[in-house]
Amino acid sequence: MAKLKAGDTAYIIESNRIIREVEIKNCAGGMYLIRFMDTGGGIKVKEHRLYATKEEAEVAIKRGMR
Repeated sequence: MAKLKAGDTAYIIESNRIIREVEIKNCAGGMYLIRFMDTGGGIKVKEHRLYATKEEAEVAIKRGMR
């Protein structure tokens, strides 16, 4: 995945089934501070948990269901 930067939109998978849209607020040391678009809450996550498009996240869910 290409590096994301502050202001970019990305997607995260919760509970191996729910895709949520997030905004990248900051990146430092491989950790991303993200803000959830629907609730406004935020957390820090590692890069491998983020997807650039909703389609990429959907494919990842399908791969996990095998």
